[in-house]
Amino acid sequence: MSNAMEDAAFGEEETLSRRLEKDLTAVKKDIAHLSEEIVDAVNALASAAQDRGRRGFRQARANVDEAVSGASDRAGALARTAEDAAASIADSVADAIQERPVTAVAVAAGIGFILGVAWRR
Repeated sequence: MSNAMEDAAFGEEETLSRRLEKDLTAVKKDIAHLSEEIVDAVNALASAAQDRGRRGFRQARANVDEAVSGASDRAGALARTAEDAAASIADSVADAIQERPVTAVAVAAGIGFILGVAWRR
C-alpha cells in the first residue's frame, strides 16, 4: 500500500504543481495587462498635459498680442496728443510774436544770452 500512497501523493504534488504554474501564468498575464494599462494612462496624461500646454501658450500669445495692440493704440493716442499740444504751443507763440514783436525779440535775446553763458561753463 505504500506504493499506492506514494503514487497518490505524487499525483497530488503534480496536480498542485500544475495549478501553481497555471496561477503563476495568470498572474504574469495580469501584470502584463496592468503594465499596458499603466502605459496607456501615462500616455493619456502626457497627451493631456501637452494639450494644456499648447492651450496655455496660445492664450499667452493672445494676451501678449492684445497687450501690444493696446500699448500701440495708447502710444498712437499719446503721439497725437503731443502733436496737438506742440501745434497749440506753436500757434500760441506765433500769435504772441505777432501781437508783441518787440517783447518776443527781447525774450529770444534773453534766452540766447542765458544759453551762451551756460555754454561757456
